[in-house]
Amino acid sequence: MKVYKKLFSYVPNEKPIGYLSIIISGISAFFMVYGYYYIYKFFNDIVVSGNFEHASIHSIRIVSYLTLSAVLYLLSGLVSHKLAFRLETNLRKKGIDGLTDASFRFFDLNSSGLIRKTIDDNAVNTHMAVAHMLPDNTQAFLVPIFALILAFAISLRVGVVIITLSIVSGLILKGMMGNGEFMKLYQDSLGKLSSETVEYVRGMQVVKIFGNKIKTFKALHEAIMNYSKYAYNYSISCKKPYVTYQLIFLGLIAIITIPLSFFLGDLSEPKVVAVELIMIFFLSGVMMVAFMKIMWAGQNIFSANYAVDNLENLYKKMQENKLSYGKREKFENSKIEFDNVSFSYGENKVLENLSFALPEKKTYALVGHSGSGKSTIAKLLSGFYKVDGGTIKIGGYPLEEYTKEAIIKNISFVFQDSKLFKKTIYENVALADEKASREEVMQAMSLAGCDEIISKFRNRENTIIGTKGVYLSGGEKQRIAIARAILKKSSIVIMDEASASIDADNEYELQKAFKNLMKDKTVIMIAHRITSITNVDEILVLENGKIMERGNNKTLREKQGLYSRLVSLYETANDWRVSNEELL
Repeated sequence: MKVYKKLFSYVPNEKPIGYLSIIISGISAFFMVYGYYYIYKFFNDIVVSGNFEHASIHSIRIVSYLTLSAVLYLLSGLVSHKLAFRLETNLRKKGIDGLTDASFRFFDLNSSGLIRKTIDDNAVNTHMAVAHMLPDNTQAFLVPIFALILAFAISLRVGVVIITLSIVSGLILKGMMGNGEFMKLYQDSLGKLSSETVEYVRGMQVVKIFGNKIKTFKALHEAIMNYSKYAYNYSISCKKPYVTYQLIFLGLIAIITIPLSFFLGDLSEPKVVAVELIMIFFLSGVMMVAFMKIMWAGQNIFSANYAVDNLENLYKKMQENKLSYGKREKFENSKIEFDNVSFSYGENKVLENLSFALPEKKTYALVGHSGSGKSTIAKLLSGFYKVDGGTIKIGGYPLEEYTKEAIIKNISFVFQDSKLFKKTIYENVALADEKASREEVMQAMSLAGCDEIISKFRNRENTIIGTKGVYLSGGEKQRIAIARAILKKSSIVIMDEASASIDADNEYELQKAFKNLMKDKTVIMIAHRITSITNVDEILVLENGKIMERGNNKTLREKQGLYSRLVSLYETANDWRVSNEELL
């Protein structure tokens, strides 16, 4: 019932459907056993009484009640499937809603393959559990009770045999269901196998391009081996009790008939005994199917509980480490302060007690080796992550005191690979401010250098991008993204490698667009291209999450420190050429 309670909590409006399915299945179980009662009456009339007329009437009743039972069981399944589909849909919706609102750290710590497997596969498992568990579980527990009542109604002998059979079956039932620890290990290994397979398939293009060695497949290989091991161990744990169970039921008549044959001469009513043996044969089949359903019910309950727990744990992780928001709706100014800020990705510490201040309306550049903390600082400032310790302030107030809308409105982020939607160029820009007039949107596009782009198309700004539309170059996409940022009118702009991988034809237009975007704003640039940051007001040089140097380009070059070495490395790499000897 705890499992049902968990599952029904996700479909509160459809809960009566579940109870209806249980009731219909219960009625089906009653009519099925009632049909077997008339099977007993049928054989009793033929073998004992010789009343063929009554037997003919009973045969009609048998067909009627068993058919009615089958129809009701089918109806119960249809009802439970409707509930199951709604449950699966709601679980997927909750997963999608959680993903849209999850912290960025969640995506860093959980692979896309694992997330997809957890939501998709576990939602499917709950569907199967509800669709089949409701009608089957009801019959699994009611049919044995009704069958025992019928057995004792036929005779004490039949009742004793069936109840003995039930006790023996109950004793071996736990073994038939499999060891609980094995089941958990099996499910965990299956989940790992699924997630690693998805990651492997998605990484095939990387393997083909860069020729990664076989060691990159180690995780997938381990997942396959673990799954095969636990699947085998799980099967072996069920083998002996399951085989014993089948031997008892399938050999029951032989087990009873052989010793009974020694006493046939002493029986006063051999015909009655013959009918009882027939009914034991029928009822043992009913009990066998019922106990098999109980076994599957146990496994379904475990799977459903495991699936819901996995989903709920995932939903919980989605909500962890999210930035909390306050009630402050406006930035007093755009001054930025980091006060003893610490942050880590799992066990990997990136920043530790980092402190610095950036006066407003200036342009700053963050430079350093990969992993030095540049992008992390930008993401923390944008509210993408929650800090482990310390405080980030904007306008003199902690970031957590502002509303979510205030942060979104006042901070713009331009990525290296800007994403556009399958909408018109105009709509892609207008997304930044739904209240903006057409004139304001067109002015933002002009300031971002988009006039040249839209002039190439017959429908100009109404040209659709993507499928069934046009495709733009990386530089053109970037200019549209900058137009979006200009329209947003944020006081703080963060550009993460925004000019990387841009061809020379687009670079000039982009630089003009950047100039318009950065006007009268606090700008933080993250760039590996040293030429793009030489004119900023101040450069912050990072190493291992700490600011090692700070100043403008001229001052830092003269200092002959870390920045100077980075510039030298960049110039060396920029001048590198493949010689004829190397080609040979």
